[in-house]
Amino acid sequence: MNLAQRALERLTDWPDLTAGPASCGTGRALRSPHNEIVHFHTDHEADLHLTSGAIQRISGDLAESTAIRMVPGSRWVTVHLDCDADVDLLLSLVSMALQAHQTWPHSGNSPSSCNFHHVTVLSRDREGVGG
Repeated sequence: MNLAQRALERLTDWPDLTAGPASCGTGRALRSPHNEIVHFHTDHEADLHLTSGAIQRISGDLAESTAIRMVPGSRWVTVHLDCDADVDLLLSLVSMALQAHQTWPHSGNSPSSCNFHHVTVLSRDREGVGG
């Protein structure tokens, strides 16, 4: 079982999340009653839907993580799942996203487009890249 499958399996047991197809058309999604929260696009990548306020509060921590990729202006962050600690990070961020979306105004519309195809994640094992 790959890391994305492991994370998806753990999260589908959460009572606030329901599995279904991702609105972007690629992979599986988990959604709360109000919003899609996470998309699993590949064996090693998930896009997480945060609120603008949540991103602002933890942007410094997100920027320091080698597992996180952000697209300016997007409310989605990409989590590269390279090890078990990355799965734990994703689960913690999903919990934060659920809390943030409970108080965020809900328009009933689909969230802005996720980061799939907007972020390139390179393996941490690559040596000599760019030089």
